[in-house]
Amino acid sequence: MRILIATAGSRGDVAPYTGLGTTLRDAGYEVALAATESFAPLAEEAGLEFRPLPADPRAHGDVQGKSALLRAAAAFVTGLGDGFANAVDAGTDLLLLSATTAPLGWHVTEATGIPSMGVYLQPTAPTGDFAPTVMGARSLGRFGNRAAGRFALRMTDRVYGPAVARLRERLQLPPLTATRMRRRQDRAGWPVLHGFSTALVPRPSDWRAHLAVTGSWWPYFDAGRRLPTELENFLAAGPPPVLVGFGSMAAGHGERLSEIAVQALRRAGLRGVLQSGSAGLVADGDDILTIGDVPHGPLFPWLAAVVHHAGAGTTAAAARAGIPSVTVPIAADQPFWAARLAAIGAAPAPIPFRSLTADRLTHALVTAVRDPAHAKAATATARHMSTEDAAGSVVTAVRRLAK
Repeated sequence: MRILIATAGSRGDVAPYTGLGTTLRDAGYEVALAATESFAPLAEEAGLEFRPLPADPRAHGDVQGKSALLRAAAAFVTGLGDGFANAVDAGTDLLLLSATTAPLGWHVTEATGIPSMGVYLQPTAPTGDFAPTVMGARSLGRFGNRAAGRFALRMTDRVYGPAVARLRERLQLPPLTATRMRRRQDRAGWPVLHGFSTALVPRPSDWRAHLAVTGSWWPYFDAGRRLPTELENFLAAGPPPVLVGFGSMAAGHGERLSEIAVQALRRAGLRGVLQSGSAGLVADGDDILTIGDVPHGPLFPWLAAVVHHAGAGTTAAAARAGIPSVTVPIAADQPFWAARLAAIGAAPAPIPFRSLTADRLTHALVTAVRDPAHAKAATATARHMSTEDAAGSVVTAVRRLAK
């Protein structure tokens, strides 16, 4: 069987599928990864075939605010839809679709007859248990949460509507709204596996049977690869440091964030590692090291805590390592994941990005590192996550679908 995993978005939306892809490959399947061009090195490093998708999420800059996010998302999806069908060839036997590609992939499945399955990194189906991830962390009550969930799906359908219409025309399919297609998939019990841990988000009690939660999928990492020598030396030279990084977020804020991070780390009496990322964090000194792109898996266990934007991938990596977090959510689903870490005790209360100051970060760092309750909760979370065979669950589901 030849499997195509299709995903799109930031690095956190792509990297987990490299590990999932290698697990499927090791189970005997031929696996290709379709993503935007900038992520070709991730697929190549994992030994997966790569197929480029035409859109580029970086082209729309660092946007904040719901209106700006919706406009950027619509522009991104339009570009994605224009060439999505090109990634699917006649030899593909199964499509695994992320939450960002499923609204397009459903129509390719209809046109080609290729079976498909959802592999989502976030919960998207409405539930009474919590409000939609894109609406922050505050519960609206069971009725309000479900209503908000349906509203969030309608907003998604509006974003994808023009791209879906163009794609169906290209595939020579009759017009069909995204909402009607979504309902069709729900009625058919289209299987969706969710790659997050039940330690962070228990499976909603009111979800239908075709919606499963497997645990987190991890980016591929070569076990023989070592951390950079300079970083290894820094880690060995003193007590565990705190990593500060904002991933692909906060472009243009590097100078302010670097100054805040350095002040807070030194006031808290902690060594630090700044991961430059899109923000361009940088600092000098014997007690602080600046690094570039380093995989979280082998680094995080050496740390005392992590200051991050609460993207789904970084949130899961910190929880897996059993270390406390200090979260500074910026946009999208980040306030949701930040609140989940605080709710399970693995992090103090989130600091909204616009409210971040050296004083607030200092207090949060002292709380996260010195209060043993946070370390205890983080350790318990890591223990729970170690029992989840997340990628193996996907292999089992694929085998079931192939029968």
